Amino acid sequence: MSPTPNAQGYAMPAEWEPHEATWLSWPQPGCNSFPGSYDRVLPTFVQMALALAESETVRINVLDGDQEKSVRKLLARAPEGRIEYFHIPTNEPWCRDHGPVFVRRATAPRLAVLDFEFNAWGWKLSPFEEDDDVPLKIAKKLGLPIFDYSGFVLEGGSIDVNGAGTVLTTESCLLNPNRNAKLDRHQIEKKLHDALGATQVLWLGDGIEGDDTDGHVDDLTRFVSRSVVVSVSEDDENDPNFEPLRTNLDRLHEMRLPDGEPLHVLTLPMPTRIVRDGLRLPASYANFYIANEIVLLPVFGERNDAWAESVLREVFPTRKIVPIDCRELIWGLGAFHCLTQQQPAV
Repeated sequence: MSPTPNAQGYAMPAEWEPHEATWLSWPQPGCNSFPGSYDRVLPTFVQMALALAESETVRINVLDGDQEKSVRKLLARAPEGRIEYFHIPTNEPWCRDHGPVFVRRATAPRLAVLDFEFNAWGWKLSPFEEDDDVPLKIAKKLGLPIFDYSGFVLEGGSIDVNGAGTVLTTESCLLNPNRNAKLDRHQIEKKLHDALGATQVLWLGDGIEGDDTDGHVDDLTRFVSRSVVVSVSEDDENDPNFEPLRTNLDRLHEMRLPDGEPLHVLTLPMPTRIVRDGLRLPASYANFYIANEIVLLPVFGERNDAWAESVLREVFPTRKIVPIDCRELIWGLGAFHCLTQQQPAV
C-alpha cells in the first residue's frame, strides 16, 4: 500500500466541517443488537433519519428492494430527494464502526475511502462479514479510490479528530490484543499518521462501564473545535465510572497541541446509571453527532438531559440541538455517533 493516503495529501476532516451526506445502516430484524426490542427501537431510527434529512442528504444501506420499500414508507415525511438508498447488506446498524472512513485532499480525486479491517469489536458478535465489506462496496458505488487497510483493525468510534492533525483515542481499545495484537503503540500511531494524516495521537485510558467496544473515545471525549473538547465526568465517587473518567480528565488537562496550546476542556455530565436485565448500559451524552445544521443528542428521560443540552448549545451556537430519547436505542449499546458516518463535502 504505497504511497499512503498521507503521502498523497489526504487527511480526515473534522466532523463539524461541511458534509455532502451522512451514512446510516438500517437495522435488520434478526440483528444481534436489539434482542427482543427491534420494533421498539425503530421509532428512534425514524426520528434520527428525519432530523438528519432536514440538515443534509442521508444515504442509507438496506438489504434489498423489499427493505428499501419498507424504510421509504417509514421516512415518507422526509424532504424530497434528501434520502438515498443503497442495496448494501449489513449485519448490524453501527455504521460508524463498519462504514468507510473518508479522507480528503485539495486535488482530484479529492475524496477517498479507508477500508480498515472490522472484527466486530474483538470478535464479540457473529456474523460480521457483511459489515466488514461495507467500505469497499460504498467506495465502488461512489466511484472513489480506496486504500486497503485489511490487517489493521480499526472502528470509526475509536478515533476522534480535530481536522488539524490531532487524533484522540484510548489505550483500552486500540492497545487491546483483540484488535491488533502484533502492533505496539508506536506502530499504531504510525498507522494513524499514514492513514488519517495525523501528526499527533493523544491517548486516553479506559472507557465507561458497560461499553462492549472496550472503550471507544466517542463515549468519552469529543473535539468540538481545533483546541476544544467536551468530556464526560461522573460526580458519584461510588460509581465505577468515577475513577477512569477522572483519570481521563486529568490527562486531557495535561495535553498540548503541536503548537503548545493546551486543550480547552468542557465537561458533560454522565446520565444516571441505566441497568437492563442486570447489565449496565453505556449511556453517554458524548455520543452526539454533528451534522451540517443540527447536532443529534442522545437523551435518557432524566434531569441531566437539560444540562447536556445546554453544554452543546454553548459549543455549537449556529446549529440546532436535537435531543432524541435513546432509552430503547441504548439497549444496543450505542447511540447516534455509533450509527452515523459523515461523508465530507468536496
